[in-house]
Amino acid sequence: MSGGGTTGGSARLLPSDPPGGRRAMAVWGIGVAVYFVAITYRTSLGVAGLDAAERFHINASELSTFSILQLLVYAGMQIPVGLLVDRLGAKKVLTLGAVLYTLGQFGFALSETYAMALGSRALLGCGDAMTFISVLRLGSRWFPARRGPLIAQIAALVGMAGNLISTLVLARLLHSLGWTPTFAGSAVGGIVVLAVLLVFLKDHPKGFEPPPAPARHTGAAFVRRQIADAWREPGTRLGMWVHFTTQFPAMVFLLLWGLPFLVEAQGLSRGAAGDLLTLVVLANMAIGLIYGQVIARHHAARTPLALGTVAATALMWALTLAWPADHAPVALLTALCAVMGACGPASMIGFDFARPANPPERQGTASGIVNMGGFTASMTTLLAVGVLLDATGDNYRIAFASVFVLEALGVSQILRLRRSAARRERERMVVSRVEAVHVPV
Repeated sequence: MSGGGTTGGSARLLPSDPPGGRRAMAVWGIGVAVYFVAITYRTSLGVAGLDAAERFHINASELSTFSILQLLVYAGMQIPVGLLVDRLGAKKVLTLGAVLYTLGQFGFALSETYAMALGSRALLGCGDAMTFISVLRLGSRWFPARRGPLIAQIAALVGMAGNLISTLVLARLLHSLGWTPTFAGSAVGGIVVLAVLLVFLKDHPKGFEPPPAPARHTGAAFVRRQIADAWREPGTRLGMWVHFTTQFPAMVFLLLWGLPFLVEAQGLSRGAAGDLLTLVVLANMAIGLIYGQVIARHHAARTPLALGTVAATALMWALTLAWPADHAPVALLTALCAVMGACGPASMIGFDFARPANPPERQGTASGIVNMGGFTASMTTLLAVGVLLDATGDNYRIAFASVFVLEALGVSQILRLRRSAARRERERMVVSRVEAVHVPV
């Protein structure tokens, strides 16, 4: 298992390993709620893409710029956020994140021009970037290391439920209440979670305070060393490429292009398209629990699960795009969306490669590097689809073929790094077990 080489239920807790329990669930749940709201805001454009194009009088490339800018900010913030979490703790970073994404959502609600809307999405992306790594840090501070994979999958599962708010609630409110009331009303959720986290959230349980950072752990030299040390670990790089390869097909679909593809290219009604987007989210939540349990019991399943998810996703996209008729059958589209539900859980495997490869004081930085992977791939694909749609007269077959290029790149890197990462992880596990024998209890 990750986090010092403990395995299964028979592993004994080290004195530095937090015990978990109900209070841990309550405190960690506050952080997850902050992440849940961030996901709701992040994916709200996915059900409003056609409305945004009409409101701001923009084409496909300009529409994709909304999500590209948001993800560019998100990806660019990952390493700085990881460093901030390592230095300041999760509560302060989550607080700043909630403030920024709430302001971004309010700004988006009030935007009358394309430029103002772009600025609001950038601000939202900045706040969103501060949430997930902070939640991972909370989990490592409040729960024993052997629970790491399952806790991370549950956090992602609850966060993905934010997509349900977008597809089931915001989409309907948008067409009944209009743009400004819908987005402004949703921004109230950010105010609520901000108030709760300020009052109740704690960085760690009493008695499990991390040691104070040495005075030398500041300045540009330390930052460079922290990043270089995390990157030097094969497990960190493997985790980044797993995240890169697995996450982006579903992210691009849910974040922006799924609804236009299903409505304009496949001839479905908005209601039917919304149901398929909801299926992606529900499948994500169900598969996340399965993947978390499997990896917690069988660590060797990480790479097969990741590569299997990529293969299944590529196969379903190939069948859909190569279908000889103008519209693929609904059964095939349903299968495509169900399979894409595995993309999010598979991307979480990336963190489970980085976690055992890095010491606790470097977990935030390593998680930031991993998290850059999928969002960089998503940003690239969002841009490619938008440009190709404009260049080909809205030919979705050609535009979505860009998915295969990034999947091939990612798989090649996973295959290249997997052996060196496994060897390094075994070495660290041996060292951890030797140290555990000499820890007084």
